[in-house]
Amino acid sequence: MDINELTYEIIGATYKVHTELGPGLLESTYETCLEFELLEAGFKVESQKELPIVYREMRMEKAYRVDLLVEDLIILELKSVQHILPVHKAQLITYLKLSDMNLGLLLNFNVARMKDGITRLIV
Repeated sequence: MDINELTYEIIGATYKVHTELGPGLLESTYETCLEFELLEAGFKVESQKELPIVYREMRMEKAYRVDLLVEDLIILELKSVQHILPVHKAQLITYLKLSDMNLGLLLNFNVARMKDGITRLIV
């Protein structure tokens, strides 16, 4: 499966969770349910994956956590906010750069239509 097909499957699972639960719940609820859907579909998923940062000669093992990491390829950053702010996109871009990954999805579940809550970021 290529990365575009994987992205398609992730977005399908996102729609499924949003359709069933609707907007307005805690981010952690959506994270747990989306992880469940992706695992049920047979994907490798890591929740709250700790990723290190190397700053000069110092290595910080637990510097940050990504909400979900799918197939060691795509970072999912979940939100349940009224509006996505530039800082949310910046956060995901930073995660992508620091992890040497190219593709991330910023998913805001606090929307009436899930298609309005999906932002695909490539670095």
